[in-house]
Amino acid sequence: MKTMTLPNTHFEVSNIILGLMRIVPLADEEIRSLVEASREAGINFFDHADVYGSEPHECERRFGDAVSFSAEDRARVAIQSKVGIRSGFWDFSREHILRSVDESLTALKTDYLDMLLLHRPDALVEPDEVAEAFNILHDAGKVLNFGVSNHTPGQVELLKSSVAQPLIVNQVQLSITHAPLIAAGVSANMAGLDQSIDRDNGILDYCRLNNITLQAWSPFQKGFFDGIFLNDRENYAALNNVIEDLARTYDAPPAAIAVAWITRHPAHMQVVLGTTSVHHLIDSAAGSDIALTREEWYRLFTAAGHILP
Repeated sequence: MKTMTLPNTHFEVSNIILGLMRIVPLADEEIRSLVEASREAGINFFDHADVYGSEPHECERRFGDAVSFSAEDRARVAIQSKVGIRSGFWDFSREHILRSVDESLTALKTDYLDMLLLHRPDALVEPDEVAEAFNILHDAGKVLNFGVSNHTPGQVELLKSSVAQPLIVNQVQLSITHAPLIAAGVSANMAGLDQSIDRDNGILDYCRLNNITLQAWSPFQKGFFDGIFLNDRENYAALNNVIEDLARTYDAPPAAIAVAWITRHPAHMQVVLGTTSVHHLIDSAAGSDIALTREEWYRLFTAAGHILP
């Protein structure tokens, strides 16, 4: 398992993250087995959000009830959560951030979060309010580091105009087939080509220039929760042919090749795996150790339907 040091920290973390969004149906023992398997594979980073579950903090509470860390173990893992999505609206108010973090800590049965991300951008955000909340949480030792999720460069800059702490993570959707933040740059300035449309104002280059780690969620999704591309021969026959060919080359599962396509990128991204299957987790996490060649990376890129002008 490859590791990396998050910007502005001394914390070495895995480049694979276990996402806990789907654990509600699992028994406590199944949650423990999933976490134990992830740690045995070298994963030491766990991703939550206050909104995950059928009610606020449900997944966090299930995790906290099922998994307990000794003080020594807690220092070796990173627990991340997100705040801002509420029923029917987004909310980055000072009061909501503070209240929700306290509820997350209670649910998770931990004294602090290693990382807090602002979830989907709040159109009514007041950066000064966010800054006040972050200062209170940081000074109290409740949150050690901060970041965002699904934010554009301009939205990050707006927050940075008030927030004192570095924003060191931006969690975004990325897979071989859903890769506008990469594909647009490859075909820049191509009139009439849909791929060349910049839909995110240059998130990828901005984050690389500003030392912000990108975390890729939905690494197997065709689009926005449209199902996965692995084994989808009706829509992605060419891509699956290349994936299977490379899986044979590297003696690895196909899921590992899909993950390796992301971790191969020089931006040093992390990949969020949201599976509840230990088998699929192990298969996918194996991609951390696969170093695709430049030619192999582009074979996957073009087989997914992206264009090299």
